[in-house]
Amino acid sequence: MADRNRIRSFLKDEHVTYASILLYITLSSGQIFFNKWVLSSKEINFPYPLGLTLLHMSFSSVLCFLLTKVFKVMKVEEGMTLEIYVTSVIPIGAMFAMTLWLGNTAYLYITVAFSQMLKAIMPVAVFILGVCVGLEIMSCKMLMIMSVISFGVLVASYGELNINWVGVVYQMGGIVSEALRLILMEILVKRKGIKLNPLSLMYYMSPCSAICLFIPWIFLEKSKMETWNFHVLVLSLNSLCTFALNLSVFLVISQTSALTIRIAGVVKDWLVVLVSALLFAETKLTIINLFGYAIAIAGVAAYNNHKPKNGERITLVSQSPTNSDKKPGGPL
Repeated sequence: MADRNRIRSFLKDEHVTYASILLYITLSSGQIFFNKWVLSSKEINFPYPLGLTLLHMSFSSVLCFLLTKVFKVMKVEEGMTLEIYVTSVIPIGAMFAMTLWLGNTAYLYITVAFSQMLKAIMPVAVFILGVCVGLEIMSCKMLMIMSVISFGVLVASYGELNINWVGVVYQMGGIVSEALRLILMEILVKRKGIKLNPLSLMYYMSPCSAICLFIPWIFLEKSKMETWNFHVLVLSLNSLCTFALNLSVFLVISQTSALTIRIAGVVKDWLVVLVSALLFAETKLTIINLFGYAIAIAGVAAYNNHKPKNGERITLVSQSPTNSDKKPGGPL
């Protein structure tokens, strides 16, 4: 009887684990397409990436407050001080805001598939910055892995039929901002000893990011949006899905590990690339595209396999197409 109960418990845990991973992949992929549709579809016609990102951050701030302070469904981890908040959380929030803003803007110029291919370069940016600040050590193996990823992205870019360099610049800017955020996160964990779960990170960081986005929004998009007919239901649902994505990351990490999130992220990236070719007429995949991306993903897989042996990296999954593939432990 005891053995039977243990088997049932194991199977139940396995089902919960697989369900949480499937939920994460579904929400992460779906949110990318949802954001793309909101930003560039004729039905919604909301070409305001800064405004959309500001809405996401404001929505997350309110929901985090309600869940932790009003309904007390979840608890915010302790240990945050004013000094740490000013010197670490605010810069991280600013980089997060920049990542989402630039990444969302890129979707006005380049396809979803090509954006995913460019984002494969992320480990290279993180590693280079990590070496510069002393968090990473240059080695022949890591240099080889970074070279493979870079070569793959270069080949994928060469195979892009209608490349828009404005979109590429925005996307690469978002990648650099995200890399800086990850480095700041690692400094927060390793040098200041603060470890926060994704909900706690969102609770502390969302208000900072919202303020950082609000200032440029006043000058760049406020006047344009005053004449726009708001689709309140669509934008509210979009923001809710964004928040659900972050909670799904928390669920997956609690059931598995940071490495599992990264592996699920690779599966999700391929899924997004292939499905986008079916959903969007503007997406024209070529053999060179796919070959280059396959090389880059092979490098990313090697990086994911190598990193856990040298310490896990804590991150936060973005709430936009740009960062929906950046995972805790490696996309919260």
